[in-house]
Amino acid sequence: MVKSSPSPNAPSAAALAADLRISVGKLVRRLREQAHPGDFTSAQKSVLLRLDRDGPATVSALARAESVRPQSMRITVAGLEAMKAVHGKPDPDDGRQTLIDLTPAFRKTLKETRAAKEDWLVHALQAQLTPAEQGELAAAVKLLQRLADF
Repeated sequence: MVKSSPSPNAPSAAALAADLRISVGKLVRRLREQAHPGDFTSAQKSVLLRLDRDGPATVSALARAESVRPQSMRITVAGLEAMKAVHGKPDPDDGRQTLIDLTPAFRKTLKETRAAKEDWLVHALQAQLTPAEQGELAAAVKLLQRLADF
């Protein structure tokens, strides 16, 4: 970790943190506006993103990963099944278990939603930032990734 003394013109860490929180929050809201409206709760979104990232999982494994009780996860998964976002299939290694996975239709919707967000962001970058500013932003993104991994 690199710690150095701030330059005289640098904002305080508290002011920078507040500005960053506000700016990132606003950007996230703008990106959400580009998606098709959905009725997913934050718990459902978290499960959907985990399944997309990590692949099929049992309800028990999802509950452990999300730090919730298996009963709560069963309710979350049942809601997602009713919305046709996930489905269960027998575990090929243990037929007693059921693996929960995204439905092909939901995968398509997820891909389209991400594409809409990225299209908006590409347009915004090109319309609002000069090539030099885009380079600065690329450097800042690396810093943001470091903060996110802290």
